[in-house]
Formats: sequence, structure tokens, C-alpha cells
Amino acid sequence: MNLHTRRSTVAGPAGALAIAEDTPHTEAGQSLQGLVVLCHPHPLHGGTMDNKVVQTLARAFVQLGWRVVRFNYRGVPGSEGAWDEGRGEIDDALAVIAAHRAPGEPLLLGGFSFGGYVASRAAERLPEGERAQRLVLIAPATGNFSVAPVPADTLVIHGDADDVVPLSSTLDWARPQVLPVLVVPGVGHFFHGQLALLKTLVLRAFGA
Repeated sequence: MNLHTRRSTVAGPAGALAIAEDTPHTEAGQSLQGLVVLCHPHPLHGGTMDNKVVQTLARAFVQLGWRVVRFNYRGVPGSEGAWDEGRGEIDDALAVIAAHRAPGEPLLLGGFSFGGYVASRAAERLPEGERAQRLVLIAPATGNFSVAPVPADTLVIHGDADDVVPLSSTLDWARPQVLPVLVVPGVGHFFHGQLALLKTLVLRAFGA
């Protein structure tokens, strides 16, 4: 993704997990904002940590001064194990958080599509006192998976021309929570041709 991407593996519940870590350049005396862990789309449909939407999120958060870790779920190239229908993939996310988060370090969780489901469920399982500061869900897979209820300040972005996860599905999920959804007109599931806009929306939501 950039010259500062470091690729390695960490121990996961079903074997080694491939990760990519991006750390922003800091001047002497500057500190990082914290850790962002990003979850990728459905692995049986080609999803990996190098998905363009996931990489766009990573670039945005590096620009905001966060250390970003992406990872491949079990069974995805570079990671051991096998697809676990969304259960073990949550365990994988929690293992990556545990391996990379320093004690007391601020945490953001993000995910695209199926990764939005994984991020929401991982956030739900973090113990009190270790919860994520905020969630960022891009076109979360509300139609096919049980995306968890999320905090009121969660950033949810969805295209109104999404033909994979209908906008109506995400609105039905958000409505009982009175949760705002940022709707992008004319944009499909993969944000083709609109990745720069997606990055701008994330930067703007975080005050950049």
C-alpha cells in the first residue's frame, strides 16, 4: 500500500494469520492516535485485506495519524485454517487486536461488507474498559449476517446503488437503533470510481 507497509503473521485461534501494518511517519515528540484494525469482505467471494475499499480506509486512518493493521481471516491466502461461516473470523479479529494493541491504547474498528459484520461482533465481545473508541462500517453485510447493534457514534457509509447489500437492508438494521447512515447517491457496493470520495468522507467524519 505504501513504502511503510510491514507484512508479517500473528498467532490466531486456527493458526497463523497474515497481517499488514501501516504506521504513519511521526516527527520527534509526536505520538500516534492509537490502533485501527480493519476487517475485509467475504473470503469466499474474493475478499482479502488488500481489497481496495479496505486499503482506502487504511490510507485515511494513516493520514489521520493512526497505526493501521489489516489481516486475512483463516483460510485466506497467507493465513492458516479454514472458513468458519463467520464465527471463527470474529475470533481472528479479536486475536489480531490482542496481539497488536498496547495496554490502554485507543482502538478503532472498521470493516467493509462481511468485514462490517465481523467488526461489529468483535466490538461487542471486547470487555468493558477495552471497548473500541469508534466503529467505521462500510456497506455492512446486514442482509446476510447478523450485524450487531453498534454505538450511536458509529460511522456507517452505504451507497444507494448497492446491488450486493441493498441500502434498505442496512436502513432496516439501523432504524431500531436510531442510527444515522451516510448514504452516497449513485454508488455501488465496491465504490468503483468513488474511492477518493469514500476517503474524504472518512477524513471529514474524523475532523480532518
